[in-house]
Amino acid sequence: MSGGIGSRFWPFSRENKPKQFLDFFGTGRSLLQQTFDRFTQLIPAKNIYIATNQLYAGLVKQQLPEITDSQILLEPTRRNTAPCIAYASYHIHSLNPQANIVVTPADHLILQEQHFLKNIQTGLEFVNNYEALLTLGVKPSRPETGYGYIQAEETGGRNIQKVRAFTEKPNFEMAKIFFESGDFFWNSGIFLWNVKTILNAFKLHLPDINTRFGKGMGKYGTPEEKPFIEEEYPMCENISIDYGIMEKAGNVFMLIADFGWSDLGTWGSLYDLAAKDEQKNVTLKCQSLFIESNDNLLSLADGKLAVIQGLNDCIVVESDNVLLICKKSEEQRIKQFVTDVNLKYGKKFL
Repeated sequence: MSGGIGSRFWPFSRENKPKQFLDFFGTGRSLLQQTFDRFTQLIPAKNIYIATNQLYAGLVKQQLPEITDSQILLEPTRRNTAPCIAYASYHIHSLNPQANIVVTPADHLILQEQHFLKNIQTGLEFVNNYEALLTLGVKPSRPETGYGYIQAEETGGRNIQKVRAFTEKPNFEMAKIFFESGDFFWNSGIFLWNVKTILNAFKLHLPDINTRFGKGMGKYGTPEEKPFIEEEYPMCENISIDYGIMEKAGNVFMLIADFGWSDLGTWGSLYDLAAKDEQKNVTLKCQSLFIESNDNLLSLADGKLAVIQGLNDCIVVESDNVLLICKKSEEQRIKQFVTDVNLKYGKKFL
């Protein structure tokens, strides 16, 4: 899934080039490219499909020349993850009605790739043998308010557990309780299932979305697919797969995973992962001289130098025609800043 805007990473992430197409760590590969590289170690490139907004078709082709146009599933509008997954599932079913599927966001960071790939292999074997909707749950390393949580059943040490409940992002006090209890896990947003299992789940829990895409049987993989999707997709309910199916279904399981995961959802999450100097400042790509300054994140263009004095707990990011300076502890307001900029200045800064 590679169609999001990534507005919490503004101004680095823009509508014309969202965060999944960006190289955050100076590795020479974007988050999308890193995700593709990771999965080609386990899955043939010809079996990888990129679901993205039609605005980003050119970016996907540019960054992944290894794939064909038929592997890029274009969404005419944004309708959250459930319609995206339904579309991809029907398309894949038309090619292989027995297929096992991994669904993953294109913008996650995985630090321990071999552990991750072993987890994926285990998950694929499980969904091949059981009619289950499987999600990867990450053991928390701290109380975290930025992630959703999954509560597992009692397991006796088994690696795959029945899911008891999903919980949305908690406040800090609740996150602390979750962390200390030991039976709550971060919701990674990575799913595995057989194509028949997920289509049955759509039929049961999101029948309207299922009916819309079901009308396209016989059109997927043909020239009729594009006009069909352009007509039906915008009519779908805007709903996530978590709300629409995972929180309702009775056959949801979780594989306990540990592979150094972050969804890279915010500047703060990037700060937590990056190398820091003695004053706990993070510098990305540019050069810096921090004076009497602590706990800051700085990102400027290559070759630029920032001299910063007397600044604490701030995000300082320059990208093209925008400079953002805000308190790191209040970064949740960045989405509102984007809205305010749009109202005052229009799209040119978005």
